Amino acid sequence: MALDIIVVLIYAAGMLALGWYGMRRAKTHEDYLVAGRNLGPTLYMGTMATTVLGGASTVGTVRLGYVHGISGFWLCAALGLGIIALNLFLAKPLLRLKIFTVTQVLERRYNPMARQASAAIMLAYALMIGVTSTLAMGTVLQVLLDVPFWMALLFGGGVVVVYSTIGGMWSLTLTDIVQFVIKTVGLMFILLPVCLYKAGGWDALVTKLPAASFSWTTIGWDTIITYFLIYFFGILIGQDIWQRVFTARDEKVCQRAGTTAGVYCVLYGLACAMIGMAAHVLMPDLANPNNAFAEMIKGQLPEGIRGLLMAAALAAMMSTASAGLLAASTTLTEDLLPKLRGGKQSSLGINRLFTLLTGLVVLGIALAVNDVISALTLAYNLLVGGMLIPLIGAIFWKRATTAGAIASMSLGFATALFFMFKDGLDANTPIYYSLAIGLVSFVVVSLASRKPAAAVNLA
Repeated sequence: MALDIIVVLIYAAGMLALGWYGMRRAKTHEDYLVAGRNLGPTLYMGTMATTVLGGASTVGTVRLGYVHGISGFWLCAALGLGIIALNLFLAKPLLRLKIFTVTQVLERRYNPMARQASAAIMLAYALMIGVTSTLAMGTVLQVLLDVPFWMALLFGGGVVVVYSTIGGMWSLTLTDIVQFVIKTVGLMFILLPVCLYKAGGWDALVTKLPAASFSWTTIGWDTIITYFLIYFFGILIGQDIWQRVFTARDEKVCQRAGTTAGVYCVLYGLACAMIGMAAHVLMPDLANPNNAFAEMIKGQLPEGIRGLLMAAALAAMMSTASAGLLAASTTLTEDLLPKLRGGKQSSLGINRLFTLLTGLVVLGIALAVNDVISALTLAYNLLVGGMLIPLIGAIFWKRATTAGAIASMSLGFATALFFMFKDGLDANTPIYYSLAIGLVSFVVVSLASRKPAAAVNLA
């Protein structure tokens, strides 16, 4: 596999070179965090799509396709539709606010206490997003390069930490565009056709797989609804996604390029689900479906091309890992650190330092966790269960109060944690009960507390 390894090393070196170039463009605090708020349609579409489609949506959707058939695409569909809704309906007011973090919306609508409480939840979410894709990188590189998991994880994750630290959002944007091209060509125009050909074509899939594999609902309506509650709404309020919105030049860029990115996500999900279906035909007795993606690359492609697909896999994972990493460090430096420093705002040097430290934390957590879908579900359960209700209320309900928001955040977050511990990470109960309790507490406590003197209009 010498040629494959050379291709992967060239790719990694290219990412570091782009990170260095991004460092030269990141001359101010705003450049580092939101790329100067000046991205046009092409850069914006590529970075938005690549941010969403990471390790869990790639490796995870192939696994879902292997187990459930075409209905495995619903995970990516929920993400893609969330991207479309965000860019069509929320991007305009967000751009007008000229902010850096989701939690700044809560401070403007409620008070600084609400911002601090929500920042803790957002930090947990962003860290787990980074962990999820770092895990996926380790899983794929371990299978493809036949090295220990910790070594694979530190190699892939280390590259992400370095280029994210030195160049911030400009490095992420530049690397995202290259990653978008590589994974589109690699997965949708090389791996998918090769897998279908090796499996005998679409007719062979129809013959060899059960009829349920071709139903859009085999995965189960309860799972489909849960995906929408977690991932669709999670996209609407995630710091990693909002931070990409803040990079757009204007609302037209968001509406047009963002919608295109959302459609791309749905098509990407279909491609990954079909790769999983072909894998089931070619490897029906695979012990661990999580390895279906890596095993297809390793077993079905020639040397050299295999290296390109390894780079495509890394591209999908590095983009989301870097987004989660920068989102976590931005939450720290913009929302939590100023409180500890007496209100003093962060500098470019502080931003870089905390991105590095956050990256080391992500690598440490990733070494202790072992399932990409579970890690992603944990992240979105905490985010949606704790923050969806008070954030939507901040924008659309004038009677909402700070007491109601904090009650909703704390009870929703605690409920999600309780039911994940009680019923497991893959259960539907954490998101159902956390949203229900968060909504009830938000409304009841808001109505029971003093009406705001003058609600800030964020819509």
